[in-house]
Amino acid sequence: MATPYTPYREERDHHRVPAALRAPLETRTWRELGYVLTGLPVAIALFVWAVTMVSLGAGLLVTFVGVPVLALALVGCRGFGALERARARGLLKVRVATPEPLRPGGPGLLPWLGAVLKSGSSWRHLVYALVHFPWAVFSFSVAISFWTYGWALLTYPLWFWVFPMWAGQGGIQVYGDAHHSVYLDNPFEITVTALIGLVFTLVTPWLLRGLTTVDRLLVRGLLGPSRLTARVEELESDRGVVVDTAAADLRRIERDLHDGAQARLVNLAMGLGLAKEKLHHDPETAARMVEEAHGEVKTALKELRDLARGIHPAVLTDRGLDAALSAIATRCTVPVTLTVDLPTRPAPAIEGITYYTASELLQNISKHSHAHHATLDLRHTPHHLTLQITDDGIGGADPTHGSGLAGLTERLGAVDGILTIDSPPGGPTVVTAELPWRT
Repeated sequence: MATPYTPYREERDHHRVPAALRAPLETRTWRELGYVLTGLPVAIALFVWAVTMVSLGAGLLVTFVGVPVLALALVGCRGFGALERARARGLLKVRVATPEPLRPGGPGLLPWLGAVLKSGSSWRHLVYALVHFPWAVFSFSVAISFWTYGWALLTYPLWFWVFPMWAGQGGIQVYGDAHHSVYLDNPFEITVTALIGLVFTLVTPWLLRGLTTVDRLLVRGLLGPSRLTARVEELESDRGVVVDTAAADLRRIERDLHDGAQARLVNLAMGLGLAKEKLHHDPETAARMVEEAHGEVKTALKELRDLARGIHPAVLTDRGLDAALSAIATRCTVPVTLTVDLPTRPAPAIEGITYYTASELLQNISKHSHAHHATLDLRHTPHHLTLQITDDGIGGADPTHGSGLAGLTERLGAVDGILTIDSPPGGPTVVTAELPWRT
């Protein structure tokens, strides 16, 4: 009986080969070799441009001509930087964001020159031009030497016949003087040569990875946006998340009020109006309608309390996270063991997001986990507030499948918090939220 085909068999067979033996033939190795080999001509051109133009501009600074020449040098370095980012993206799979654009203070040549010369990104590109050249020479020399010697020696048994046939000697000459010469020409020496070549060939991929690691650091550190710019962009993104979240919350509150309590209050007003009309000639019906209206009032009040509790419950404001989490833990359909260890109360914003996160996670456990027990642990570490919720349910929680976990991740990210999820199929599920500690 034939063995059924499984799509993972080839992958398993592939991984049976040790990584050290796979590395010389992997695509990554050839991409990194291509990056190192193409890096030298680019580094030479960039270095020559930078040194020539900066020297010329510095020499002409005694006149106004030196300023535009120096600015042109920096602009040229930025152009080479775009090329280097493209090379890193294509061959090293390193995606580096484009640095902040030039922002002239106004129209005209002088504001543009000032923007170029004041741009920290432009000067980092110049530093890259000066630093990358010697490194490119070193990495090119090392990589091409190991690669050529390795493959040449490894394949020596296939081409050693060239020497006796065309060079008039037994093989590769290891030593020679006027009286004595040593050649690699017998089977033992040829085999040892091939083994040495095998060692070189197996070492070369890891050497390339070490060399290109430095290139990755140079490209990320000098050709990308500055940390300040990246932080500003992150804060702008977080601000957008906060605005979107607040708008979504307002829409949710409006919808809940319109579809829930507001509709019940309208029905209540209509019912009381009808009861008023029947009060004198049909008091029994009026009494029944008033009783129904009383039930509607209770239901509307419960919906309003639930809505207010979901926004920011009074117990959280009055007594803090310990009491508020105890309240939502008792409402969870799964038994919850609660542990809270906080020296003081955090900032109201952190407190509110922590409560909201815990409430959403416990609701997910009630609805989807099929768990028998859950634990909620909230504690203070030196710089963070850590919330960890564990359940023994079926697992499989994935924030990429459109669940509320993605929204929680964005909400936490707005205050520099993170959400990590460990939920293998079959469980257990461990969700950890880490927020900055602010008092």
